[in-house]
Parts: sequence; structure tokens; C-alpha cells
Amino acid sequence: MTTAVYPGTFDPVTFGHLDIIRRAAVLYDKLIIGVLHNSEKTPLFSVEERVNILTKATEDIANVEVRSFEGLSVDFARSTGARVIVRGLRLITDFEYELQMAQTNRKLAPDVDTTFLYTSLQYSYLSSTTVKEVARFGGDIREFVPDFIVGEIHNKLGEGDKES
Repeated sequence: MTTAVYPGTFDPVTFGHLDIIRRAAVLYDKLIIGVLHNSEKTPLFSVEERVNILTKATEDIANVEVRSFEGLSVDFARSTGARVIVRGLRLITDFEYELQMAQTNRKLAPDVDTTFLYTSLQYSYLSSTTVKEVARFGGDIREFVPDFIVGEIHNKLGEGDKES
């Protein structure tokens, strides 16, 4: 059985993330989504909230599990028994950074490989940062995140149950 991990902050999870998750879940027997707790950053959602949101967003994918972690992705991968780290690429500009990280991870953990999946074209522009910025300025984010997350984002931004 091949286990892979897909680490990230997912603040919030977008349709681009879910695209990568669904495609990776087909490629591997088990996919563990690792929600990173990074004390250096101030996310919109807590780690627990992000785990709960991702769990709900992926509840229809049988071989997906969601966990939180701290530290290095390779250490998280090893702790789960995963042999593969999945990384999503949106644009070619992502590749340089992701390649550097993959090479560093390979040096740290030669037994763990990295797989890159390009996000489907319709999500290639999309990032969690963009979603939060559009929401902060009152833009419609329904095309970027699942419906149940729209309300969660607006609640966090202090805007109540805003629909768009």
C-alpha cells in the first residue's frame, strides 16, 4: 500500500487544493492531508478549524485522512509511513521554489520522494491569499471555495453570513 502526504497550510482550502487532493487520491492508496501549524504565521483559521474544514471538504473521498502537524514535511511523511510528498503547482513560478524544497527534502530523507501535480487550468491563478483578499474587499468568492467555507471566511472576517 502506497501512502502519500499532501502538506500545506490550507488557509483556507480552495478548489485548487481540492483538485490536487482528488487527483492524488486516485494515484495513491492512502492520502494524508497534513495541515501545518506554523507559529511564525497568523492564519485566518486555527489548525483545528482547518482540519475540520478539510475533513468536511473531503468526506466523500474514502482514502483521504486529515491530520495536523508541526515541523518538517519529511518528518511528517516519515511519521505516517508515507513514501511520497505531493506538492501542487499552479504556475511555472511555483516550480523553482518547490524544486528547491523537494531537493532539500530528498537530502534530508532519501527514502521519501516528491510528486508534483499541476493544478487544473481553471484553478491555476487561485491561492488562499487571493481568496482572503477578495473576501476582505467584498468580492464574490463562491467560485474559489466550497459553499460551506464561504460563510466560514466571512464570519472570520467579521462580516457575518455574507453570500458574496
